[in-house]
Amino acid sequence: MESGNDTQISEFLLLGLSKKPELQPLIFGLFFTMYLITVFGNLLILLAVSSDSHLHTPMYFFLSNLSFVDICFISTTIPKMLWNIQMQSKGITYAGCISQIYFLLLFAGLDDFLLAVMAYDRYVAICHPLHYTVIMYPRLCGLLLLMSWIISALNSLLQSLMILRLSFCTVLEIPHFFCELNQVVQCACCDTVLNDMVMYSASGVLGGGPFVGILYSYSKIVSSVRGVSTAQGKYRAFSTCASHLSIVALFYCTGLGVYLSSAATHGSHSSAAASVMYTVITPMLNPFIYSLRNKDIKGALKRFIGRASTKHQLFWD
Repeated sequence: MESGNDTQISEFLLLGLSKKPELQPLIFGLFFTMYLITVFGNLLILLAVSSDSHLHTPMYFFLSNLSFVDICFISTTIPKMLWNIQMQSKGITYAGCISQIYFLLLFAGLDDFLLAVMAYDRYVAICHPLHYTVIMYPRLCGLLLLMSWIISALNSLLQSLMILRLSFCTVLEIPHFFCELNQVVQCACCDTVLNDMVMYSASGVLGGGPFVGILYSYSKIVSSVRGVSTAQGKYRAFSTCASHLSIVALFYCTGLGVYLSSAATHGSHSSAAASVMYTVITPMLNPFIYSLRNKDIKGALKRFIGRASTKHQLFWD
């Protein structure tokens, strides 16, 4: 097989979550609702953090960036899926598929790194409270965020360029509702050993590295909290980590479930259904987890909504 890209390939076919036409309106309504909830919920977090000076701290700086990334993450896949259902089409252009892969990997990587950075922030706050403002100074926070963007962007670019070297012989069907990297690589009609090596190596390093960092941070937090003499002090320390731990568990458990499902049922629609968990459900639940378990966020949201209501009344008066 000749290397390089086959110029005859103009599009891929995304088979979606179900082939049954009668289920398409239900799927459209469900995912449209979840998309609106996700965007609205994460926008509220962004507005609450930006409008309340009490939340201008490293913890909420990273949280607001996580909310922004989640909006971008879900917007990479769901609008195209909804458009295809509405237009009764399954096609996505070759360029559109490569672009979707790039942005999916970019925002998934950013999610991963931001969760690790937030774990480090909690470690410093609990284990070194007196030096917190010295260690987590604004320049370091900006540098950590910038490095997360650079590493994620470079990985996305590498994976996208690796796709460009593959040959595709015909119009191809992907048993998914978006262009998932592994599924696209499997559709190639040439040797994909190098792609597989790069893909799994990057997943191990960029996925496993932040996870190890999270485990290390929380092992130090647990050791530090065990030294607290009062039960109230231990509860207060762990309560500051509860929301972040919930999101970490949700993100990694759903991601692991997707890969296990994909390995067990190669090329089937079940891996697409499992992917809904980390591409749709996780970004949707993040703002709820933080707003319901965090008094600062709830207070900021109440103040923001109160100011918005007052301005609305003054405008109409």
